[in-house]
Amino acid sequence: MTMTMSGEVRLIGSPELVWTKLNDPEVLKACIPGCEELERTEDDSGFRAVAKLKVGPVSARFKGKVILSDLDPPKAYKITGEGEGGVAGFAKGGATVGLSDHEGGTLLSYNVEAHIGGKLAQLGQRLINGSAKKLADEFFANFSKAVQPQT
Repeated sequence: MTMTMSGEVRLIGSPELVWTKLNDPEVLKACIPGCEELERTEDDSGFRAVAKLKVGPVSARFKGKVILSDLDPPKAYKITGEGEGGVAGFAKGGATVGLSDHEGGTLLSYNVEAHIGGKLAQLGQRLINGSAKKLADEFFANFSKAVQPQT
């Protein structure tokens, strides 16, 4: 099953600040729903992660790796990754992320394409898309708080 998703999020803070936070494992770990572990890879090209997720009736611990490429700091990068969730299935895909100045803050835009297999793929497109949107919304709500200036 293939899933696509895109969106834009307005964030307080400069593109440079947002870029820094998008590349900080501690910030990302705190923002990613269900994330249990997140660390940079030895070659510094991306991250290794473990996240526990529930999609409909299927709950699984996914282990995965993400590679960052086409880096254009602080404007854009491409994320490519794959995760394995045992009997629950797998997910692999990529996203392009863009940052631009917007009304004194930053506009973050993203386009995602993912391929899902196993039990997850049997849940149906609507449930998968709804769960993916909910996870993305939760991540960006957490990330928005992480980039806000601390008062």
